[in-house]
Amino acid sequence: MSTANSLDAPYDLEAGNRPPLALIAGPTASGKSDCAVMLAQHLEKRGKRGVIVNADSSQVYADLSVLSARPSPEEMGGIEHRLFGRWDGAQGCSAADWANAARETIGRLHREGAVPILVGGTGLYIRTLLEGIAPVPPIDPAIRDAVRALPVTEAYAALKTEDPERAARLAPADGTRIARALEVVRSSGRTLTQWQAETTGGIGDQVSLFPAILLPDRQALYRRCDLRFERMIELGALDEVRVLLARELDPSLPVMRAIGVPELSGVLQEAWDLDEAIARGAQATRNYAKRQFTWLRHQPPRHWARIEFDSFNERLISDLLLRKFGLT
Repeated sequence: MSTANSLDAPYDLEAGNRPPLALIAGPTASGKSDCAVMLAQHLEKRGKRGVIVNADSSQVYADLSVLSARPSPEEMGGIEHRLFGRWDGAQGCSAADWANAARETIGRLHREGAVPILVGGTGLYIRTLLEGIAPVPPIDPAIRDAVRALPVTEAYAALKTEDPERAARLAPADGTRIARALEVVRSSGRTLTQWQAETTGGIGDQVSLFPAILLPDRQALYRRCDLRFERMIELGALDEVRVLLARELDPSLPVMRAIGVPELSGVLQEAWDLDEAIARGAQATRNYAKRQFTWLRHQPPRHWARIEFDSFNERLISDLLLRKFGLT
């Protein structure tokens, strides 16, 4: 099957050509959305239809317009956007849920002759879409409850005995991933690595992938994180959380644990004041950006383009992206 040398190269699905898929990944506040719009507008000038497909685990929820920094109609720049605000907060969106929707959306866009532009920083979403889903059977609820009740130090110690390979790849304080690996091996009798070797449904070998990872200077990124959370307050984030709390959703749902929701909930519940919430929210945003930055630097394939920059010079970043995508 042929592969494209540039993002706007013509393709014929019936002839077995691999259709193009652009991917712009990066930590929160790195400017991914603006870059995606710029790319789609550039494609439009070249007679192609570019459509942006969300790959951010917060922006999938309709309830989190402000706190997820979902693009406004003005910020969309006249470009079609898909899978933004698609899920109601009462319904958790797993990586598998999102990947199924993204696979269907991308396939439909390819059949229409469009160029999908995947944009986001949720590594698990991207990996699941490209590599597929491991057929892990449902976890025994009793085992899940028992594992989740363990202190992270005990869970990690148990994982080192029951799945030493996975334990060696995880940080001792990574409670979520440690619990997941431990509950899988205890419930199924097989390690998560063994299940992941049988992944199915990935589209990585069916498309011509044009990936670019934005890696700005960390201190500049953290300053943008601080400004972003303050801006969210100005745009009505407190009211957004007030409406969300009024729904009385399960506190364990992803939408209730999204950055900004716990922090601003504390204000509404009079646990702390707004200044404290802003400080907490900014710190949580920086911590998240740091985790994303580390994952994106080390986990994706080495041949994926890493675009590193010290300042947020839109013209420079745009030129680098267009060059990586064969459009200059």
